[in-house]
Amino acid sequence: MRHSWRGVLAALLALSLAVPACAAPAEGEAAARREDLEFLYQTLEKAHPDLFANMPEGRFLERKAAIEAGLEEVDDFTFALELQSLAALAGDSHTTLALGGSLSQTVHYYPMSLLYRDGRWYLSAAPAERRELLGREVTAVNGRSMEETADAFGAVLSADNGVKLRRQYRQSCNVAEFYEYLGLVQEGGPLELTLAGGGELALSPVPAEELGQAGLVRLNDGLPQPVTGAQDRFYLAFPLDEGTYYIQYNSCREDPELPMETFAAQVEQELSAGQYRRVIVDLRNNGGGSDGVIWPLLQVLRQAMDRGLEGVGLIGETTFSSAVINAVELQEMGMTLVGEPASGSVDHFGAVRSAQLPNSGLRLGVSSKYIDLGELLDADAGRGVEPLEPDVTVAQTMADTLAGRDTAVEWLLSHPQRLEPRAYPEAPLTRGRLAALLWQAAGCPEAEGGAFSDALGIEWFLPALCWARESGAASGTGEGAFEAARPVTRQEAAVLLLRTAELLGLEPGQPGTPPEDEAQAAPWAREAVRWVCSDGLMETEQGRFRPEEGLTRQEGEAAVARLSALAG
Repeated sequence: MRHSWRGVLAALLALSLAVPACAAPAEGEAAARREDLEFLYQTLEKAHPDLFANMPEGRFLERKAAIEAGLEEVDDFTFALELQSLAALAGDSHTTLALGGSLSQTVHYYPMSLLYRDGRWYLSAAPAERRELLGREVTAVNGRSMEETADAFGAVLSADNGVKLRRQYRQSCNVAEFYEYLGLVQEGGPLELTLAGGGELALSPVPAEELGQAGLVRLNDGLPQPVTGAQDRFYLAFPLDEGTYYIQYNSCREDPELPMETFAAQVEQELSAGQYRRVIVDLRNNGGGSDGVIWPLLQVLRQAMDRGLEGVGLIGETTFSSAVINAVELQEMGMTLVGEPASGSVDHFGAVRSAQLPNSGLRLGVSSKYIDLGELLDADAGRGVEPLEPDVTVAQTMADTLAGRDTAVEWLLSHPQRLEPRAYPEAPLTRGRLAALLWQAAGCPEAEGGAFSDALGIEWFLPALCWARESGAASGTGEGAFEAARPVTRQEAAVLLLRTAELLGLEPGQPGTPPEDEAQAAPWAREAVRWVCSDGLMETEQGRFRPEEGLTRQEGEAAVARLSALAG
């Protein structure tokens, strides 16, 4: 199983979902629903790259059989929820059934909405006669804690991590049919919100067409907005002060009225004309699109950072899909991420393809590939299907929301010192990161030649790759490639250490006792393996070197530190 939180969903599915009773469907409708159910399951099974990665096939078949047994007992929206509960088993945020369209007209809503800020839930919309409750913390729904309630929605909401599930719950927290289907309220019954400090708010559901007439008041009505508040534009940029330049990237899409090439050129001109110390790239409002759109901007930022400008990325709950890829690319450039965990996972299923169910017309989105950023980016090393975490957590507070302040941006403006990314000492050491450590040990010499052919051109360790190629510290893996994101093996590390030692003018010491498993090392690595063992640069375990195993970042840093000590 790729991520353990899905065990919560398995426990939920062990319980019977509460299917509301209703009139039997018209003659022939059950057969049409059966066809839609079979179509959905077959599409999931054939199109998804690894449908049973997070839930065994048996669970899918049990859920499918349960749905089939109740085809004649549910209304259209409940049937759609049944189908979505099957898709949700994939534990894939991108594989989901769209429940909008004509179905939304049959839905009932509770006249309220919720807002999540700094680990707590708050009432952000309410009936006008209860406006005094706006902004109050909500601690429970119908007697269940907020965490329990959000987890329960995992049976019908597609999510591959807990942050995404929480966001999905927030977006559907006022839909009465969800609560009824999950057995959290009686059909047509009230929703009771427990408020911190005492008191409750009981709400009755209203039809969709009456929601607009319910006299709702909203927390954000009339609230002041910070200058960095979300704008209705794909991307924009402006200075925050004389030392800080701000870029808001809201959608991974090309603006037809301002192509990214043009926008990037404008940014380059403004950065060159100013005296900026820091550039902020804000991805907190970005739900994805095409990850390649941003590349002209990344190239401009790479040049600016090479001139000494500090880069900082902002992420938050909305950051998802391609925006997560872009955020990890910012880390690959050496930027520090600030903000809150993203709803998008670092590695994830994606590249969605759509299919329409033949009878209901419901549209299914299915992931077609598994996106492992670790194949391309050192910044992904050691991560997986987990929310992208900031290097520095600065959560938006409710107090700042009410005052119209941007917590993260104000924190950055009050902390002008250069930030350090999170260390991840136990992450696998990649070939690119080891090259950077060795380059630093050699004194960060400049290199005139280019990097290896497979370098992306934005890496923070790009100068190290240029040095490694020009100096001969690393010869690459053939055809001019280096595979910088691949975890380095211990025998590869030994060779790179020896070559760097020779560049530093060090003479290998007398060979000591070879490791017991020396024969398992490749012929091209045996001299280096003997040397790093005899000089104590790399440790053995009970006399074994383990040439094909990898190193952690911490182990690599320790080996290079020993090399630096030998060099004096």
